[in-house]
Amino acid sequence: MVDNMHVKEKLQTLLKQLNTVIVGKPSQVQDCVACLLAGGHLLIEDVPGVGKTTLAHALSRSFGLQFSRVQFTADLMPSDLSGISIYERQKESFVFHPGPVFAQVLLADEINRASPRTQSALLEAMEEKQVTVEGETRPLPLPFFVIATQNPHDQLGTYALPESQLDRFHMRISLGYPDRAAERQLLQGSDRRDMVEHLPMLLVPHDLLELQQLVQQVHAAEPLLNYLQDLIAATRSGRWFLQGLSPRAGIAIMRAAKAQAFLSGRDYVAPDDIAAVLPQTAAHRLVPVSDAGRGPVEQVRAMLDAVPLA
Repeated sequence: MVDNMHVKEKLQTLLKQLNTVIVGKPSQVQDCVACLLAGGHLLIEDVPGVGKTTLAHALSRSFGLQFSRVQFTADLMPSDLSGISIYERQKESFVFHPGPVFAQVLLADEINRASPRTQSALLEAMEEKQVTVEGETRPLPLPFFVIATQNPHDQLGTYALPESQLDRFHMRISLGYPDRAAERQLLQGSDRRDMVEHLPMLLVPHDLLELQQLVQQVHAAEPLLNYLQDLIAATRSGRWFLQGLSPRAGIAIMRAAKAQAFLSGRDYVAPDDIAAVLPQTAAHRLVPVSDAGRGPVEQVRAMLDAVPLA
């Protein structure tokens, strides 16, 4: 059981450990941990080679979670994810062989290189935490966390994720290239894959489930809820975006803000927590108006600056 007196210290140690592997990206690392504490799924969009897979593996090892990785390709079939029943002569019956989706952390690498049919096969697992194979519904392990990586849309051989699947991701982040000092550390240091293999397990799965419950108990005062609703209303005004955020998106923002506050050692949500998580939780769900001249993330930040805190 997680000792409430030492929760903050445990999480700060975990963040410090992750930052020794993914150097120079403390805010993105904190976003990943916040997403996991909020019980959501994470989409990392970036060019190959900036540490997306390493971050996913380090996160699972630090939390003591069972890890599985699937390289998404054009010929990947839904059954390659969920598993298949194979006839075994000795048992004179079909025996189900679970696929890689039956893990606590599933890394869906380069998800937008697979066909839309295979992409959609993740939807039931991500939303319902179960899969249906050959007419039988099978529960997935708990906790269950999908980290998907995505290449930029202008790269060859990619399929854009449909809006319905983008909405299943609690947060979308981008690591970006390291700065000069961080890159020098990478060039001089140990192989990051070797470092991940030797990371100590700081928590166990049951601890994570308890931490997720504690995050839900973080308090959100009435003025804070008013501020969040003002932001959601702004997305629906037609001034900034073609369509506004759904109620489900609003809930996702609140859960992420609670996780952000929890990681900061507070038992209440502050406006800064909303501002810190809004671009990562909202931008991938929104399309800017045609004359905006900005991308979704920049448009969300412009909206944040324009909506007053009452």
